[in-house]
Amino acid sequence: MNTISSSSSDARASRPASAWDLPRPFGTRTLVVLLLVLVVGFFAGQRVEMGRMLSLTGEGVLAAVGLRDNSQVLSGLGSIARSLFPPQISEQTEVARVEGFDRNRLPWFSRVETLETHEPKLNPETLQMEDRVERREVLIEPLGYLWHVAVKMLETFEIAVWATLIAIVLSAPLAWCSAKNYAPNRLAYGLARSVVGLFRAVPELVSALFLVLAYGFGPIAGVLALALHSAGFLGKFYAEDIETADDKPQEALRAIGANKLKVMRFAVLPQVMPQFIAYTLYVLDRNVRMATVVGLVGAGGIGQELKGRYDMYNYAHVGTILIAIFLTVLVLDRIAARLRSRYG
Repeated sequence: MNTISSSSSDARASRPASAWDLPRPFGTRTLVVLLLVLVVGFFAGQRVEMGRMLSLTGEGVLAAVGLRDNSQVLSGLGSIARSLFPPQISEQTEVARVEGFDRNRLPWFSRVETLETHEPKLNPETLQMEDRVERREVLIEPLGYLWHVAVKMLETFEIAVWATLIAIVLSAPLAWCSAKNYAPNRLAYGLARSVVGLFRAVPELVSALFLVLAYGFGPIAGVLALALHSAGFLGKFYAEDIETADDKPQEALRAIGANKLKVMRFAVLPQVMPQFIAYTLYVLDRNVRMATVVGLVGAGGIGQELKGRYDMYNYAHVGTILIAIFLTVLVLDRIAARLRSRYG
């Protein structure tokens, strides 16, 4: 037997290169499908102005390297950069607007200053415009706005954490009923799949709009909007991993009389737990970023502060908020990577 195998191997090795018949990497059907995709993409690109995007981007690149005098894109980006930077760190508030103001108990590093403003006003007696000086006291906090943004970012993180926890609780029974091998019956399976699809189909921003109407402005709407959407994703991911888990340990436990709950606990979860942790950390990271977005419609967090400052044209404050969001997401991404490497 070994002699026959070695002789056939030698025969294949001794064949000339021209005798090998390799299949074509792309068939006619593949090329036709690719051509159809390109045609459809061309017409779809015209509707979404992809040609204009490429033209403006090219002009911006040429202007950046000095081959063009001016560019709409480069001018716009420069205007944004000049408006956002330097970021706002201090905060200035009129003393008259501070409720319960006590000069003897000022916040740390803060001070009270008197500002003078010159404004032309009409003198009712002479009917002449006169330059009048108005004085007002203001409370200046050198790190006041930075502290305010930190508090709002903490609220944003808390919204994301609570949304993820609620999503885990909601997705557990949905995943159980959405897995074919563990669903109690076809009705429960179809209903669970429909609920998971509904949660995933409604974007967080849309659900936040309606939840703000129901619960009012604040973090409650943000938590629920993120939790419902995340429950749809986790329910789908959890169910798929449960269905594809190795069946041999499950068969062994069923053979000794274990029920479905025990099989899930001792045969399925040890296999899928690393994926579950990775999915949950990804959803948490995503919820931190989406908590900023839902805040734009009044669902609490740093997004609500961002929308307010943007509407008041306080672009230096917007720059501070964007830097805080970037640093928070960066730190959380590194923490999540460490947790995935340790428990995944």
